[in-house]
Amino acid sequence: MELKRVVVTGLGALTPIGNNIQEYWEGLSQGRSGAAPITYYNTEKFKTKFACEIKNFDFSSYFDRKEIRRLDKFTQYALIASDEAIKDSEINLETVDKYRVGVIWGAGIGGLETFQNEVVNYAKGDGTPRFNPFFIPKMIADIAPGNISIKHGFMGPNYTTVSACASSANAIIDALNYIRMGYSDIIVTGGSEAAVTEAGMGGFNAMHALSTRNDHPETASRPFDATRDGFVLGEGAGALILEEYEHAKARGAKIYAEVAGGGLSSDAYHMTAPHPDGIGVIAVMKNCLRNAGIKPEEVDAINTHGTSTPLGDVAELKAIKEVFGKHAKDININSTKSMTGHLLGAAGAIEAIASILAMKNSLIPPTINHETVDENIDAELNLTLNEAQKRNVNVAMSNTFGFGGHNACVIFKSFQE
Repeated sequence: MELKRVVVTGLGALTPIGNNIQEYWEGLSQGRSGAAPITYYNTEKFKTKFACEIKNFDFSSYFDRKEIRRLDKFTQYALIASDEAIKDSEINLETVDKYRVGVIWGAGIGGLETFQNEVVNYAKGDGTPRFNPFFIPKMIADIAPGNISIKHGFMGPNYTTVSACASSANAIIDALNYIRMGYSDIIVTGGSEAAVTEAGMGGFNAMHALSTRNDHPETASRPFDATRDGFVLGEGAGALILEEYEHAKARGAKIYAEVAGGGLSSDAYHMTAPHPDGIGVIAVMKNCLRNAGIKPEEVDAINTHGTSTPLGDVAELKAIKEVFGKHAKDININSTKSMTGHLLGAAGAIEAIASILAMKNSLIPPTINHETVDENIDAELNLTLNEAQKRNVNVAMSNTFGFGGHNACVIFKSFQE
């Protein structure tokens, strides 16, 4: 069976450095940090007192009171980003075959705040199970794509991928394959997460996974820097409209990029730590290149997983050197998590969007907050430190890895007829 070509025709974003695609790109290109003291709850007793929250977005102007009560934040974020992407794609919702339009979404956790609040309220009571009737439908991870499809009437494949921080990259790859194989014409894909809660921060603190640079939160996410001490938790959503090329061409759609391929692998090593030699990461990048029909020397840019953890950053860069050999020093490598923080299940989506926008604007966003050279990192690698760099990007790779050893990699290439 001949595989169909898949292109990106719409983008949407709600991030800690911008509440739409234009603002997001401005934040990326200017090297803006989204980290700041947490405003959602009292952090006095928490080791980490900062995160990358959504800022200056009036949710009451987007949702009525009833919707806010019924929708967890991660679903609200999903609806906002997907609405922007659908509008951006200029799909005619009156004429499109909605049986051929699906929603495949990623979420590593889902409605954590809803779960936390319901359990806390129960524990404060007399033992009588007085739970909100919306508890379960607000919490479950699959409810975000469910709500997107209900709002727009999309009746194609509809589900959530859950692979921790690789979730939305997995969703993009699944969407790619559904369209490639002819099962759908359009898939709304991406991911959302809203884990900046007491439970989320407390849990990650207990694992010693988060930075505790409370005096200077804006510089805490510092991938590849020798003084990095953990990731900064972020929240938000990213949405992409993937479309079969002939379908997009027939309706005169604008095309951002072509989805060249995707790869998956497992570390099969540890629940949370990466393999020190990066063997799973080596495998996923090789799988992705093979799937895309792209040679290593054709890759211009890699948006790394780059979480700012001591072990993960080194392992990923070792893997890049292994896969790309001498060409590795000619690739612009960056980590946009230095600005957005780590959006967990939404990371793959917003970083895929960052790769696409880098191609569109011929500009690689910087890895900010780098001050001290890490002797364990090859000095010849171009990590795009502290300032954006101009570059024509024809092929861009985006890496995303998750607890449990889940690895996902997506490659985009500039569109040509």
